[in-house]
Amino acid sequence: MRIVHIITRLIVGGAQENTLLSCERQRGRGHEVTLMTGPALGPEGSLMEQACSGGYGVEVVDEMRRAILPVRDLGAYRQLVRRLGELGPDIVHTHSSKAGILGRYAARRAGVKAVVHTIHGLAFTASTCGAVNWVYRVLEGRAAKVTTKIVCVADAMREQSLAAGIGRTEQYVTVYSGMETEPFLRPAAPREEVRRSLGLTEEHVVVGTIARLFHLKGHDDLLEASPELCARFPQMRFLWVGDGILREGFERRMKGMGLRDRFVLTGLVSPSRIPELAGAMDILVHPSRREGLARALVQGQLAGKPVVAYDIDGNREGMVDGVTGFLIPPFDRVNFCRQMAVLVNGETMRRTMGEAGRAFALERFGADVMAEGLERVYESALRG
Repeated sequence: MRIVHIITRLIVGGAQENTLLSCERQRGRGHEVTLMTGPALGPEGSLMEQACSGGYGVEVVDEMRRAILPVRDLGAYRQLVRRLGELGPDIVHTHSSKAGILGRYAARRAGVKAVVHTIHGLAFTASTCGAVNWVYRVLEGRAAKVTTKIVCVADAMREQSLAAGIGRTEQYVTVYSGMETEPFLRPAAPREEVRRSLGLTEEHVVVGTIARLFHLKGHDDLLEASPELCARFPQMRFLWVGDGILREGFERRMKGMGLRDRFVLTGLVSPSRIPELAGAMDILVHPSRREGLARALVQGQLAGKPVVAYDIDGNREGMVDGVTGFLIPPFDRVNFCRQMAVLVNGETMRRTMGEAGRAFALERFGADVMAEGLERVYESALRG
């Protein structure tokens, strides 16, 4: 097949990593793959170098930006229509809200046979402003009418979208976001070496996060809980993997509480380092308030770590509550803190849950499992 993927920007993030892995696996299956993306703007870091080394075509649509900019958006739409007409793909597969809306309309205008869109996270729940969410809900509902198949990274995405009046039941199919599992099973650097480089020893119990330091990612909840936890467990350390616009404010709060030495902040790191950093943890926590299905949960489990997360969106499908970790009622900080303490205090429980989590993640979230699922979606879309 001739496949074109379209995404808004190639920053370091779960949707972007999922898209690149899809491109790589599809090229490996003999398909002709092109990725179209806006510039990788933002403090989150860029995946452009990885994309350009993947062996498939990469094209930058300079007018495409995450913000709503009508003049630029019209320019991006026209460029997409022109290039899709030239490329003549069998499938256009869009990702993220801006590229999802512009790309789907452009594909239909260019006469593409089948148009597929992946919901990595719900755009109409992303804002704290009700009017903005309403606009996205309307736009997503209209774009669904020119979409052949809608892929969800979790069943929860389908249920919430249908409840919002977006699309029809028969359009939806769930394909869990895949990952390269081998680097987590055999990290490039040993655990002891990585911990030593971070100033951590084997006596420390390391509670880690893998997330941008950004709004709604839940780092505030961890800061609220940290004085009590640090007082109870002198050996406990927090390891925050990622960077973002809130870092400076977080560091001021840590210093104000006298706990700066209990937190290790890695800053922006290459995705290739995630397996070894996850391996350096003892527990992975993910208190995010909005997700599709959190890749961090899968990464933690692949590294053999128990996980703690809020029971939101697709997280229930990304772990097994009470077996591979703990799902907490949404935004119950007290209970989140309590279950973190249970794991900090329970070495045997950490080991048992970690082993169960690794087995679960390997079965559900392998890259080849995802690639095969997308292949079936594309074949069904073309038949339709």
